[in-house]
Amino acid sequence: MSALRLATRRSPLARAQAERVRVALAAHGVEVEVIGVETHGDLDRARPLSSMGGQGVFARAIQDDLLSGHADVAVHSAKDLPSVTPEGLVIAAVPEREDPADALLGATLEGLAPGDVVATGSPRRRALLLERRPDLRVVELRGNMATRFAAVGRDGVRAVVAAVAALARLGESARIAERLDPEWFVPQVAQGAIALECRADDDVTRAVLAELDDPDASRAVRAERAFLAELGAGCTVPVGAHATVVDGELRMIGVMAAADGSTVLRARVVGADAVDLGRRLARELRDERGGAGLAGWTDS
Repeated sequence: MSALRLATRRSPLARAQAERVRVALAAHGVEVEVIGVETHGDLDRARPLSSMGGQGVFARAIQDDLLSGHADVAVHSAKDLPSVTPEGLVIAAVPEREDPADALLGATLEGLAPGDVVATGSPRRRALLLERRPDLRVVELRGNMATRFAAVGRDGVRAVVAAVAALARLGESARIAERLDPEWFVPQVAQGAIALECRADDDVTRAVLAELDDPDASRAVRAERAFLAELGAGCTVPVGAHATVVDGELRMIGVMAAADGSTVLRARVVGADAVDLGRRLARELRDERGGAGLAGWTDS
């Protein structure tokens, strides 16, 4: 086959992820060309992501390149993908997943004093921080990883929150002050995973990408995405989910929270079918544990 054209965001992290995929494909004898794409989320760095449409702001331009035939494969941070895959596309592989946890840079949670400032652009991270430490001041932060590194110690910011996987892929794990346990600081859906997307009718490319798929990572990501899809594209409260495979069985924890962390709902489920499990967890949190009653909730 001719060289596969891999489309990705132009950020250093996205490039590092695409390079991992390129090396993996090269090991299977596949030549690759990497194409950088500027997404809506990259162009507009002023507004909070939650006001711009969520995950899709980093994915839609890349997906458009696939659908138009300008690229053959999209390399996504799986957490950036909308919960519903556009018609004509398919997630063909999820390679082995990195640690999905979040981390604090600059200080540990215990090391922060009352009133200290923590920066994050994520409503989920804000809510979970305030659940444990309502005495902290959490401020908005947008930008790539270099921006987050530079924020520590500037304008009174004592700590920032970042994904462990992103730090590992950039060779910056030494910056971690504290890894936040996913059992309470539940990660964003599909955090730590890379999703390889292609056109649904491109059987050759789908077969090539299947060689890179990790079955356990793929099951976990399917479960988490099903959780988000069940809550609906209009879900406006902080949510997260984390699935793992243990002895062939899926175990999953989910969270829904008030934006100020005053109410945080968690639930756990166990099962075999990924999509059913994710949907069941979403229904339990939303319908049985009071998620639909959280301030700001809407599903439309």
